[in-house]
Amino acid sequence: MLFKICISNIRKSLRDYAIYFFTLIIGVSIFYVFNAIGTQAAYLQVSENTREIIDLLLSMLSGVSGFVSVVLGLLIVYASRFLMKRRNKEFALYLILGMGKGKISAILLLETLIIGMGSLLVGLLIGSGLSQVMSALVANLFEANMSAYRFSVSSEAILKTILYFSIMYVVLMLFNSVMIGKCKLIDLMQSDKKSEKQKLKNPAICIITFFLAAACLGYAYYQMGYHAQELSGSFAIRMIVMGAVSTLLIFWSVSGLLVRIVTSMKNVYFHSLNCFTFRQLISKINTMVISMAVICLMLFVTICTLSTAFSIRNNMNANLEELCPADCEISYKKYGREGGELPENLANIYKRYGAGITDGFSEYVHFQSYGTKRFTFADFCGDQLDSLLEPFKHDLSGPVDFEEELVRLSDYNALMKLYDREPLELQEGEYILVCDYPILRKIRNQILGSGGEIAVFGNTLSPRYHECQNGFIEISSQHLNAGVFIVPDDVIGRGKAGQNDYFIGNYAASSRRGKEEMEARINDTFSKILKKTSSAEESGYYLSLDTRIDISEATVGLGAMLSLLGLYIGLVFLIASGAILALKELSESVDSISRYVLLRKIGAEEREISRSLFWQTGLFFLLPLLLACVHTIFGMKFSQFVMAGMGIEHLPESFVFTSIIVLLIYGGYFMITYFCSKSIIHKR
Repeated sequence: MLFKICISNIRKSLRDYAIYFFTLIIGVSIFYVFNAIGTQAAYLQVSENTREIIDLLLSMLSGVSGFVSVVLGLLIVYASRFLMKRRNKEFALYLILGMGKGKISAILLLETLIIGMGSLLVGLLIGSGLSQVMSALVANLFEANMSAYRFSVSSEAILKTILYFSIMYVVLMLFNSVMIGKCKLIDLMQSDKKSEKQKLKNPAICIITFFLAAACLGYAYYQMGYHAQELSGSFAIRMIVMGAVSTLLIFWSVSGLLVRIVTSMKNVYFHSLNCFTFRQLISKINTMVISMAVICLMLFVTICTLSTAFSIRNNMNANLEELCPADCEISYKKYGREGGELPENLANIYKRYGAGITDGFSEYVHFQSYGTKRFTFADFCGDQLDSLLEPFKHDLSGPVDFEEELVRLSDYNALMKLYDREPLELQEGEYILVCDYPILRKIRNQILGSGGEIAVFGNTLSPRYHECQNGFIEISSQHLNAGVFIVPDDVIGRGKAGQNDYFIGNYAASSRRGKEEMEARINDTFSKILKKTSSAEESGYYLSLDTRIDISEATVGLGAMLSLLGLYIGLVFLIASGAILALKELSESVDSISRYVLLRKIGAEEREISRSLFWQTGLFFLLPLLLACVHTIFGMKFSQFVMAGMGIEHLPESFVFTSIIVLLIYGGYFMITYFCSKSIIHKR
């Protein structure tokens, strides 16, 4: 008998609360898909370096899954609260017919088990299919070969999904049992005559609170958006807390503010069903203050997380072509600030150990850079040093008295020919400063703009240009060149030993496989030489090897990892936000059926009723998204500042892509909610 009641209840619930079951199924699917990445990635043909990055990604996904399970668990419990409220009359009938609370709890237990097993089964089936699509996405992100890939189901992901969701459902069962144990027959019978407790708010207090909260929020925006470089860690945390509290106060006070504004507009307030629409909306806001504030912050985090993750990936991938134009770079440099001229160059080191540094290269450039303790960054800035560094004191954590690096014009132009870039030209007594690291570029431009004369090796030089020229020496995936001075050849005597030695070239092989084989041999030779040379601490100098393949794999891997983590968190937050608002709206629609019946009796047309419901639902979904977008404008400004220090750009393009994802998922929940609510209120 209890089983038949359970099946009947579930059938009705599937009809009236499709969003709840839909959310459960999607939650299971997403959880499985991201935890199954390890199984799919095992079939991808990737290098050892990429495999290590994938292993790191899997570890991070495992940690994030714990956080995601908490979010989904809270969502399930929250949704169950609305479902319980919907069934108060049903529970009252059971009690009147003599059924004990224990049996009612047993019914809920069976329902939860059936719903849980059903959502798990369907979610895992859908997840298994989606995980194959995810495999293609992972392969694309990591630029991997899928020739060995085959359809697979991750038993580990299935077990993890079942375990996490079983814990959630156990918590839900306990929650339902407690709720049934506390309920009283009289309260259940009169539930439709009682609405959630609402205290009338003084409009004047609401207006004052709203503007105070807006002022605090504006102050936090100003500090985070326009004085980010001056923020300390503790002060930034205080601004974040202030923003969160201000968000809560805005949602608490906005209803009173809207009441004062809208009721003063008589022509609008009393037009058609606007009065009814407005009061319904205010009622929902007043009972969802904390939830709407949390949803607003989740949407804000989602937009910022996705935009930032995609920006980093897109920027790093775009930088590879620009900043890594050669196959290999071997360097021999001074270790730290101690030491002086190099005791020998790279060619001699390789020759000493029976190897040729040019072996395997079709074209190359071998040159040195120079420096002197009499020409440091502090010397270049002169008396302006402190004032120039003040705005960036939180970004330049390292010492600023480093020696400047100088390169002969002929050596630099030879390198530019290898890089397929335009050469530079200098007249006697001139120099060009090449720099692409954003923060130091700004500082150096101010010096160049005010004269910028330098004295090196007994020569006084003036800048050819009054701003830094974009350029670099070392291959990389980011704009990290802090500054290189290009000087005429005769400024640096031919017999002078340098402080850094560079060998940069392209492999003789042209195919990807041929380059990988060549790189393996070069790596092997370099490793043997490195083992035989003294450590950097002992000798004062160190050897390093960077290749385009290694840089590309690390860059692509890091970008892919950030994209997947951002996508995982973003999708879960979006689903949770949309589901919470949808369930609240559906619950309100059920409670308001009698009001819509009354509207029809007094002559309201179905078209007007549908329009009223559309505006209620639309504004209910729009308010947290609108404030989240305002948060995002200033949050992204802070993100731009942080990422500019890393040489990362292209944030607006990623923001557009993120907006499309948010509108599709969040907007999809809005449309489904509207049509489901419309179906509920049209029932006679």
